[in-house]
Amino acid sequence: MDLLAFGKTGWGDELFYATLMTVAVSITAMLIGFLFAAVFTPLKLSKHKSLNLIGNFYTTVIRGVPELLVIYLFFFGGSSAIMYVASIFGYFEYIEINAFTTGSLAIGIISGAYSTEVFRGAIQSIDKGQFEAAKVLGISKFGQFYKIIMPQMLRLAIPNLSNVWQITLKDTSLISVTGLVEIMRQSYVAAGSTRDPLFFYSVAALLYLFLTFISMKLINRLELKYSKGY
Repeated sequence: MDLLAFGKTGWGDELFYATLMTVAVSITAMLIGFLFAAVFTPLKLSKHKSLNLIGNFYTTVIRGVPELLVIYLFFFGGSSAIMYVASIFGYFEYIEINAFTTGSLAIGIISGAYSTEVFRGAIQSIDKGQFEAAKVLGISKFGQFYKIIMPQMLRLAIPNLSNVWQITLKDTSLISVTGLVEIMRQSYVAAGSTRDPLFFYSVAALLYLFLTFISMKLINRLELKYSKGY
C-alpha cells in the first residue's frame, strides 16, 4: 500500500487528481451530449424526411463507429481542420487542440447519440392524448414542453440515462491516447514506472467501480424523486 501513499513516496495524489480529471471529463461530455441530444432529438421525431434523415444519420454513424476511432478522428483530424482554416488566413504554424477539449467533445458526441435515442424513446412513450389536450387548452408549445413533456420525459429517461452515464464514464479511459492524464493514463504511467502493472490496473478498476457506485446512488435518488412527481 506504500505505492498509494500521498507525496513523493507514492502515487496516491497523482491517482486522486487523475480521478478528478475523469469526473470532469465525464460531466463535461454528458453536458455536451445533452446539447447534441437537444438538437437531434427533434430531428429524429420530425415528420420531414430530410430532417429525420439527418437525425438518423448522426445516431447510426456515431453508434456504429468504434469510440476510439471517433476520438482519433477528432484528435488528429481536428488539428488538421483548424490548421487548414488557419492557412487560408496566412497562418502556417502547427496548432494543437487541448486534450481535455478534444476528449470531452469526442465523448460528448458519442454520449449525445445515445442520449438522443433515450430522449426519443421517452417522448414517444408519452400518451399522445396529453399533447392533444394541451393544444385544446391553448397551451403554447414552450408551455407544452416545459410543463407537460419534459417532466414525464425525464421520469422515463433517467433509468436509461444512467446507462449512458456509465458508457461515458468508461469511455474516458480511451482518451488516454490523447495524453490527458486521467485514471487510465495515470495507471499506465505508474505501472511503467514501478513495473507493477497488475497492482495499478487493479486500482484503476476499483476507482471506476467506486465512481460508478457513487453515481448510481445519486441517479437512483433522482429517479425516485421524479417517480414521486416532484
